[in-house]
Amino acid sequence: MPSNAGEKNAPPPLPAPLGVEVADSHTHLDMQSGTVEEGLAKAASVGVTTVVQVGCDLAGSRWAAETAAAHDRVHATVALHPNEAPRIVHGDPDGWARQPGGDAALDEALAEIDRLAALPQVKGVGETGLDYFRTGPEGKEAQERSFRAHIEIAKRHGKTLVIHDRDAHADVLRVLKEEGAPERTVFHCYSGDADMAEICAREGYYLSFAGNVTFKNAQNLRDALAVAPLELVLVETDAPFLTPAPYRGRPNAPYLIPVTVRAMAAVRGTDEDTLAAALGANTARAFGY
Repeated sequence: MPSNAGEKNAPPPLPAPLGVEVADSHTHLDMQSGTVEEGLAKAASVGVTTVVQVGCDLAGSRWAAETAAAHDRVHATVALHPNEAPRIVHGDPDGWARQPGGDAALDEALAEIDRLAALPQVKGVGETGLDYFRTGPEGKEAQERSFRAHIEIAKRHGKTLVIHDRDAHADVLRVLKEEGAPERTVFHCYSGDADMAEICAREGYYLSFAGNVTFKNAQNLRDALAVAPLELVLVETDAPFLTPAPYRGRPNAPYLIPVTVRAMAAVRGTDEDTLAAALGANTARAFGY
């Protein structure tokens, strides 16, 4: 049997700790193995002392709010993921909308997100936006309606907007312009190129980079990171997804943030302490904590 058999699903080893504390600006603790307390302790041991727990549906958003209320170093965001909106409208029997579906069901779900967004431990509304990778043309109308509603909720409650943008750059930017973006807007798992990064920078949008900035085929992300203003750059895991190289394909978690931070520092030609200090300050400013 090869010596690396079974490693694919094994958690990567602890990286060397960062010298300056940082935050994971986007994670899904509810999708990771182990307890919340274990995950937070492991992250803190390498200098990742704060996490933003992101909701993607009603159950996940309630869980995010409850978890943030119980842990000082956890902040919550709440939303219906772009792919959730078409499921609700079309009455997906495997999803939340076991009800008849339709616009009324989406309105009901959005009302619950609105209620959760008012809670003090909830710092953001997201992840919301548009996803044309997993949802076809038939779902675009529901996605856009949901996205616009989330923008309105974020602005009304003074919360940060967290955007999921997959294969939908132009439409995401268009909707933000038409609706008027909230004061604080974060592009989670930034996926555009350098030109789009410059557009986002002009608008004051934060760009959050995940482990895929380390992937060999992601030169567009490294180019974007190189031109993004330092004060608008964040780092995230999107764990358990997007584990950075050399651990791609294995389970991700907040404790792996140092791997991505070091790769980002190399791209920007700066030392990791300088970058980590900026990332920590930027995340606190972006989410208002």
